[in-house]
Amino acid sequence: MNRREFATAVFAGAMDSPPIPIIDTHIHLFDTRRPQGVPWPPKDNPILYKPALPDRYRRIAQPLGVVGAIEVEASPWLEDNQWVLDLAAHDHILVGTIGDLEPGQREFPSQLERFHKNPLFRGIRYGNLWGRDLSARISDPVFLAHLKLLARAGLVLDTANPDTRLVAAVVRLSDRLPDLRIVLDHLPNLEIPTDPQARRAYEADLDHLRHRKQVFAKISQVLQVKNRREVLDQLWDVFGEDRVLYGSDWPNSDPFGTYAEVLAAVRPYVESKGRAAAEKYFWKNSLTAYRWVKRDAAQPTA
Repeated sequence: MNRREFATAVFAGAMDSPPIPIIDTHIHLFDTRRPQGVPWPPKDNPILYKPALPDRYRRIAQPLGVVGAIEVEASPWLEDNQWVLDLAAHDHILVGTIGDLEPGQREFPSQLERFHKNPLFRGIRYGNLWGRDLSARISDPVFLAHLKLLARAGLVLDTANPDTRLVAAVVRLSDRLPDLRIVLDHLPNLEIPTDPQARRAYEADLDHLRHRKQVFAKISQVLQVKNRREVLDQLWDVFGEDRVLYGSDWPNSDPFGTYAEVLAAVRPYVESKGRAAAEKYFWKNSLTAYRWVKRDAAQPTA
């Protein structure tokens, strides 16, 4: 078989293969029409300041093979956790939600108990958002005790908006709480230090994370990355095919491109790794990381 015949056979085999279902692990929901308003997005952002609700997301994402999504908090308001869960109750494209509760606060245990009763509540987000700083908190014994409660409940800690300090903090946190599953979001868009010493420290932290099987990397915000192939190669090398996740960051991705463009920024790279690796990236690893809830026949089963 010559090269052309081989390529034709591979293409034909790919066409015969069923499409890989996609679980999007990072979307945001908000309704700018609410009387109380929303903490995000700002009113002066004409692209984002419009309702972002499940029906709008479905119309955009389902034709591209997305069968389920995990909502990630876009508000520090306590009752917005319930607002999202109420939305999810009526729309089966949502297989889980990552809420906003603040470890270290006296009310955290009771709030966690309240929301964890709903199986769609899959964890919380904490990081460089809403004036918070993970690095500054992980020496606080109460903060750590509350994250232990999160781990015992089988829930996830999603980080927010990474920088090198946050990555270093995740290394320390995963040492102290090895049972806590952690998802680093938007890691491709982290600003890599230009100072040689700072870069070496960052790469050393990544090397530590190579061996933290409970820490996952969300390959999201890829459209904003200039040296895309180099960054994806580095993260794939560190986390491997078993700990990388697809996330669109919709609708926060809209200023940078359409949903189809977001998906196209990662799909050729991932599919070049082979079908088994692509299945892990697009849905299997998300099941391991989030333990999301299958709610529709189109959603895959392990």
